[in-house]
Amino acid sequence: MIPYERQEKILENLNREGILKIESLHMLIPEVSISTLRRDLKELEKNGKIIMLTGGAVKATSSAVELSITTKQSLYSKEKDVIANLALDQINDGEVIYLDSGTTCTALLNKIINRKIMIITTNASVLGIAEDIVAEVIILGGNFNPNISSLNGPLTDSNLQNFNFDKAFLGANGVDVKKGVSTPNLVEANKKKNVIKNSKKAFLLCDSSKFHINSTVKSFEINEVSIISNAYDKEIAEKTELIYKA
Repeated sequence: MIPYERQEKILENLNREGILKIESLHMLIPEVSISTLRRDLKELEKNGKIIMLTGGAVKATSSAVELSITTKQSLYSKEKDVIANLALDQINDGEVIYLDSGTTCTALLNKIINRKIMIITTNASVLGIAEDIVAEVIILGGNFNPNISSLNGPLTDSNLQNFNFDKAFLGANGVDVKKGVSTPNLVEANKKKNVIKNSKKAFLLCDSSKFHINSTVKSFEINEVSIISNAYDKEIAEKTELIYKA
């Protein structure tokens, strides 16, 4: 099997599964040795077709397949905590904030439930909080997507029109200076647009693995939000405010 054929087979498996450990990928393509597989993966990453993740996992840069919330929680946990702490610094007592779904937004949720604020959210993870909550929490109705623990759809969009937010904290799957901020899901993309329209200031919580990545549906322009991340990126910083801590 020539390198091109091997690499196409690797991409085929990654596009189908979403994310795989290198060992699991080897089990799916047993005719390729681990050492050859690693060389092919490095070449694919060099060409921008895959992303090597912490813990020996890989995923294709195409994000048409939304990874489950459980899978996402195991990725970049330290980076998400850094981002959540930076976002926490942007919140003042008495404010009305919107909090999106996603694991990074959930990391922020766990840090702000004891603040004297109003949290309006479509993040269904809030229902799993067992401790006492100081914040006033309003959960918007809508269609439940268990894969990303999110509420969305026409009912959600309608309910959003009733609120004005001091600040909004959003998640996304890809950030590109030319193609904007994107997500695999059309209804999630529309929801984020509506949130930004009703917010005095909007932030995007985004780890650096999503920089220069495009997902299926464009949601909004990069300059419509301030980006909070774990790393600096010159191209992105030239387009919008980038708050980061390496």
